Amino acid sequence: MSVKIRLRRMGTKKRAFYRVVAADSRAPRDGKNLETLGHYNPVTKPAMFDIDEAKVTHWLDNGAKMSDTVRSLCTQVGFIEKYEKAKRGEDVSGIQLKSVITERKKKRKRTKAAAETTETTPAAGAEDRAGGAEA
Repeated sequence: MSVKIRLRRMGTKKRAFYRVVAADSRAPRDGKNLETLGHYNPVTKPAMFDIDEAKVTHWLDNGAKMSDTVRSLCTQVGFIEKYEKAKRGEDVSGIQLKSVITERKKKRKRTKAAAETTETTPAAGAEDRAGGAEA
């Protein structure tokens, strides 16, 4: 039996919150779970994420795999870093997990090529029109 640490959807329509659960990988998303490990509420501003470190560590040590979403959330609050340091035998007594996930602002990335085309396109169009008018 393969165990996954994943999200289980709860709440009402358009007001979802999630439980972080350990479940058999073959079970449906909202089906039977083995243990509840925490909660995630993306509706609140900022989003709240709370996990029981001892339970999650227990499941990870016994071979459970995290879903991509849960891994991302755990990384944002600092659990993954703390877990990996503990596995290496380093001191983790001073590391505190965040319970709030701050929103990330999406940055617009302009590539050099896009910047060049926006600068040269109007000028090239003006030259073409001027060249066509002269001929």
